[in-house]
Amino acid sequence: MDKAPRQTKTVVALGILLACCARVFALDPSLDISQYAHTAWKVRDGFVGSEINSIAQTPDGYIWLATQFGLFRFDGVRNVPWQPPRDQHLPPGTIFSLLVDRGGTLWIGAKGLASFKDGKLTHYPELDGHYIFKILEDHEGTVWASGVTDPIGKLCAIRNGNIQCYGGDGTLGLGALSLYEDSKGNLWAGVLNGLWQWKPGPPKFYSLAGEPDGIRAFAEDTDGTLLVGWKGGIYRFVDGKTEPYSLRSASEQFRAKRMLRDRNGALWIGTPGRGLLHVHEGRTDVFGQSDGLSGEGIESLFEDRENNIWVGTSNGLDRFRDFAVVTLTQKQGLSSAIVAAVLPDREGNIWLSTPGDLDRWSSGQTKTYRIHPESLLQDDRGRIWTSTSREFGYLKDGRFTSIEGVPGGNILSIAQDTAGSLWVANEPVGLLRISPQNEVREIPWAGLGHKEHASVLAADRRRGGLWIGFFLGGIAYFSDGQVRASYTTTDGLGAGRVSDFRFDDDGTLWVSTEGGLSRLKNNRVATLTRKNGLPCDAVHWAMEDDDRSFWLYTACGLLRIARSELDAWVADPNRTIQVTVFDSSDGVRSLSIPGHYHPQVAKTSDGRLWFLPWDGVSVIDPHHIPFNTIPPPVHVEQVVADDKAYEISSGLRLPAQTRHLEIDYTALSFVAPEKVLFRFKLEGQDRDWRDVGTRRQAFYTNLSPGNYRFRVAACNNSGVWNEAGTFLDFSVAPAYYQTNWFRVACVVAFLGLLWGIYRLRVRQLQHQFAIGLEARVNERTRIARDLHDTLLQSFQGLILRFQAATNLLREQVSSGLKAENQALKAL
Repeated sequence: MDKAPRQTKTVVALGILLACCARVFALDPSLDISQYAHTAWKVRDGFVGSEINSIAQTPDGYIWLATQFGLFRFDGVRNVPWQPPRDQHLPPGTIFSLLVDRGGTLWIGAKGLASFKDGKLTHYPELDGHYIFKILEDHEGTVWASGVTDPIGKLCAIRNGNIQCYGGDGTLGLGALSLYEDSKGNLWAGVLNGLWQWKPGPPKFYSLAGEPDGIRAFAEDTDGTLLVGWKGGIYRFVDGKTEPYSLRSASEQFRAKRMLRDRNGALWIGTPGRGLLHVHEGRTDVFGQSDGLSGEGIESLFEDRENNIWVGTSNGLDRFRDFAVVTLTQKQGLSSAIVAAVLPDREGNIWLSTPGDLDRWSSGQTKTYRIHPESLLQDDRGRIWTSTSREFGYLKDGRFTSIEGVPGGNILSIAQDTAGSLWVANEPVGLLRISPQNEVREIPWAGLGHKEHASVLAADRRRGGLWIGFFLGGIAYFSDGQVRASYTTTDGLGAGRVSDFRFDDDGTLWVSTEGGLSRLKNNRVATLTRKNGLPCDAVHWAMEDDDRSFWLYTACGLLRIARSELDAWVADPNRTIQVTVFDSSDGVRSLSIPGHYHPQVAKTSDGRLWFLPWDGVSVIDPHHIPFNTIPPPVHVEQVVADDKAYEISSGLRLPAQTRHLEIDYTALSFVAPEKVLFRFKLEGQDRDWRDVGTRRQAFYTNLSPGNYRFRVAACNNSGVWNEAGTFLDFSVAPAYYQTNWFRVACVVAFLGLLWGIYRLRVRQLQHQFAIGLEARVNERTRIARDLHDTLLQSFQGLILRFQAATNLLREQVSSGLKAENQALKAL
């Protein structure tokens, strides 16, 4: 089975977070706007060329923006102008309003009305020439469109393709400027001088004169009462009568242009010139251009399916969402944005040490004590101990009592041992011991074997005694007036400044250092570093939550490590662990070095962790971390082959000899688009999936002709994958020399060539054979002739010889016979 492999780190993080988060969290209504994650896209940065009049989201996940320059489609990263398919045209001019109905149809209001679905654009000629300021779908599925024109506007109802218009008799004047359906099913239409209750029943008009631009803003109160923007404020509208709607903390009057009640009950109010108001839990806060809003004039408000709040302004687009880590600043009542130490007391209060004041935070309210504090401690008797540059003492019942005999100096840390004595790290003086009877003893740093000062102290409740961490590195255990043990890098301790101590329930000591998180148990030290899976070495502090997971504040963000991962590392110090990282997109400010005063972190009885990022107080609730459970829809947007763009269609065929191929894709998750991860695979080319991080383009070169399927999957900011993703089938056409017929022709030609070569070779061989044969015949003839001539001559010579011999023999015989005859005769 061909399946994209999961990334182990993502799966571990996903499992951890799913254990404590079961749904997508809407915006926390207890927070101010300034505490939400905010992103702005501005006109001056080239986003769009005008104000954003309306915002909508289609079922495929895209955000649509109505502007003066047409319709734009936004995926969180790229914003592109949109036009319907060929031979179809949007209504002319500025786009004023958008609506996506329950069936997924996109309705577009400009100078005329159109709807778009399944690639087809439908126009409604009854509203041609009318400016469509508002489109609404009621609970019965009827779409209402308000057409504004001079002198007579229209209000039209569209259902099942049929349209019926009202107001032709001038009832609505110029037309309805806004439409709203309340939870009771009443349809309200705001006009220039009042509002109409259009349905149910016969239409009824209520005069609300005095609003220069007419009645444009509607919402509902928590009890279902209609809220109307009118006369420089918000009014409750009950049985035709108005009563002011109280907005705490909103001292100045304002005009409401848009209103939105989000899914968590907070009321968002957009003004034409004073920015954005946020009404929540009985108070109101304001967010304007000076706070980072793209513009002061609010044109549109929208909540998407992931519970992000979108704000269209005169100068751009803004998005608000929850942070995992919330930060309290002066806007929430702190006396200063710089907080040096944080301490929870037994009554549930949080004490904050700032440069000028000691703040006590309780249930969202701050009480300030002007004592210029530094480090903090609550002793066994409940007293809050702190210091200034000149005094050291405690706060009890609102009064500060100074202890005599304590030398002035920079107090970096305070601890109380089991005997009730206080130990104080005085930077210029040394280690101070203050007995329960307020007797002061000074121990210079040299007496502890160090030239530099200590940076942190911690009392050992199991063994008694005191642990001392030093600024340039190393720790010491001090008991009964002397150092009993010390540990440095040679023993395995992390290098550099020691910034925090933390004890486990079993007495294990965790030491936060610049060189990692060190664990001391039974005189053995092991240090967790980048080599073991930390994204960086510098650890500022460590804290265990109620689920026994460890949280580390580091130079590269806030880390969460499951206890099971830590236990596995303890068993095998060479093991690589899995961590969850919270960074700036989660509301965490990273610090290269920790603060100097203590405590730097606190855990309250409700399990929340409070820590100090130097610009306020950050808070995270490990049990309520926003988690996005919605897998992002994935789309292939464009194919570019050799610098030519092609429309996305099934069976796309690319030309022959395509050298460079670019495939643009996207995934639609708007919580943190910059953290959406992708992987893709080109079937027919890639053997396995390719993890490409946040990249939204795939590149291929010199693809062979043939059929291909490009598959892409993505995960959202919480690591939830859309495993199915999407795919695109396409083919690359062959050149004439890459076609089958050309290959067959080449084979035939090659075979013909081979046959020709064969025949030529045969002829050559035949010719060579003939020549050789002729030569041999000639040679043989010559030899035969030579043999014949030689043999004949030899034979003839032999015959002559035989003839001569015969003749000689004959003569000799004849002579012999004659001699015999003579002899006989003689006898």
